[in-house]
Amino acid sequence: MNFQSIIENFADLKAVAEQLSDKDYAQPVPNLGGATIGQHMRHIIELYECLLKGYNSGTVNYDDRPRDLSIEEHVEQAVKHLDILIGSVQEEDKLLVLKHTISGEVTMLQSSYFRELLYNLEHSIHHQALIRVALYSFPFVKYNSRFGVAPATIEYRKKCAQ
Repeated sequence: MNFQSIIENFADLKAVAEQLSDKDYAQPVPNLGGATIGQHMRHIIELYECLLKGYNSGTVNYDDRPRDLSIEEHVEQAVKHLDILIGSVQEEDKLLVLKHTISGEVTMLQSSYFRELLYNLEHSIHHQALIRVALYSFPFVKYNSRFGVAPATIEYRKKCAQ
């Protein structure tokens, strides 16, 4: 597993968050249907935290997560949680059970830690793309060119440039 990509993803999120005031971080963005950058950050963080909690128990249930509003309202809280994730995400692969409820029906699927890490990374990049749209409202925020862009897209663009 390429943990470096995940850690870089966390670092990218931190770098963006640290450039925002709490007010900007929690400000509804019209182009996101009134969602905030903080809401997207919280969502990303909590999915990873849910995975780590599930790593210990053997069962991951993304539907059953706490939704800590302090993460979406305060940059310092988000950064603190990202720092914890950076230090705890590198675990050995192991089998997990993914529990999910769809239309009231509980589904249990076999998965693995590495598979779920990959899911979380892709999901994070998707939300970063939305955050990137929100950042047009905050032109003073700098971010790198990979922020919110899928690795496959980056590789494709490299091939096209040759």
